[in-house]
Amino acid sequence: MAEKTVEKKKRLTSGSDITNLAKQTCLNMLSDLEKARRPVLEATKCSLDNSFYNPKVGYLTPGDKKVRSELNVSSVQKMSRSVFFMEILLRNIEVGAVNTKRELYYMAKGMCKKDALYKPLDFEDQAESDEIVDFIGEMLEVYREDLNCYANDRGGQTYSQHLVVEETMPNGEKATIDLSALGTSPFQPKNRPQNLKLKAKKKIEFCMVVESEGTANTLVANGFTKRYNNIVIGSGGVPSNAVRSWCKLIQKELDVPMFFFGDLDAYTIQNIYRTLKAGSAASLIRNSDYSAPDIHFLGVLPEDIKKYDLNDYPVKEKDPGEARSLKKAADALKNDPFFADKKNKKLADILRWLVKEKRRCEQQAYFSVDPRDPTMIEKILVEKIRKGNYV
Repeated sequence: MAEKTVEKKKRLTSGSDITNLAKQTCLNMLSDLEKARRPVLEATKCSLDNSFYNPKVGYLTPGDKKVRSELNVSSVQKMSRSVFFMEILLRNIEVGAVNTKRELYYMAKGMCKKDALYKPLDFEDQAESDEIVDFIGEMLEVYREDLNCYANDRGGQTYSQHLVVEETMPNGEKATIDLSALGTSPFQPKNRPQNLKLKAKKKIEFCMVVESEGTANTLVANGFTKRYNNIVIGSGGVPSNAVRSWCKLIQKELDVPMFFFGDLDAYTIQNIYRTLKAGSAASLIRNSDYSAPDIHFLGVLPEDIKKYDLNDYPVKEKDPGEARSLKKAADALKNDPFFADKKNKKLADILRWLVKEKRRCEQQAYFSVDPRDPTMIEKILVEKIRKGNYV
C-alpha cells in the first residue's frame, strides 16, 4: 500500500466536546427521520486495507475509507444499539463514572432483559457489545478511554532499581512509587498511564520488553535489574493497549533505548512485535498513543541460532494454528504497509525467512546455552544490545 502523509487532526478529549458531538449525531438522525430520509452513521474504517505506514510517524495511520451504516432492515439493530450505548456512555461522562467493557455488557444485557422495550437490542455475548463501543469511538474519532470505558487490562509487569513513577490521583493528590522498594513485586500501571510522570534516579541504559512474563520474572529473580541499570517489562504475549501505552510513555518521558526480546516465529514478528512497534489495524485512530515506534527487535534472530547453538525446530505445518500463522505472515508480506516499507526491510526479511524455512526458536532457548550459568542469557542479551546485534 502506498505511503500516505496523514494530517494530524485535533482529537476531541473533553467530555463536553464529546457529548456535544454525540448529541448532534443523534439530532441529525432524528432530523433525517422526520424528513423521511434514511439516517446514516459513518465511522473510520479500522482495517488493514485502510492502513498506511509513514516511517516518519512510525505507526499505522488511517486512510479515508469509512464504514457506512444506512438505516435499513439489516442495519436497524446496529444503529439502535449505537444510540442505546451512547446514552450510557454520555451519562458516565456527565457523572464522572467509569466502567469496563465487560461491565457495560452486563449493564446493557440487564436492561434488555428487564425492559421489553429494549428486547430487540439484546446481546448474545460480549463481542457484540464490544463491537458497538468500538464503533462509537471510531464514529466520534475518540478513544474508548475518553468515553470513560476501559478494557480490563493492565500494563506489563515492570521491574527496575532506578525508575520512579509519580501518579496524579483523581482528587489531584500525588502518589510516588519507587520500583526499587517493591521487592519481588512488579509495578503494573493501569491501562491508561497518561496521568503518570516518570523519572530515573540514575541514567538507565536500556528498557527490555520481554514477550513472556515468566521469562521476564526469571531474569529479574536472577538479578538482571540489579546488575544493570535497566527496566524490564513482561508484555505477556500480544501487547494489550495498556502495555503499548506504557511503553510509549517510557519512550516519550525517559528517551531510553527500548528492545523487544521474543520468540523467532511468524506470530511473534507479525502479531506481537509489529503491534507493539506500529500499532494495529484494529486501532488506527489510537496508534499515536498506543505504539512504541523506536523499539528494536533484539531476538531471537535467525543468525543467533548458529552463533549460540540454540535449539530450534521445524514448524508443524499440519497444526492449524501454525499453518494459519504462516499464511497470515505470507499475506502480511504482500499487503501489510508496515512490512512493505523499506525502513522495515530487515524485519520483512526475517518474516520471509520464517515462511520459507518453516522453523521456529523460542526465547527460552538461550537458557540452554550454558545451563550451569543462570546469568548467561543476560550476558548474551546485553552483548547483543551493546554490539548493535538487533533489528
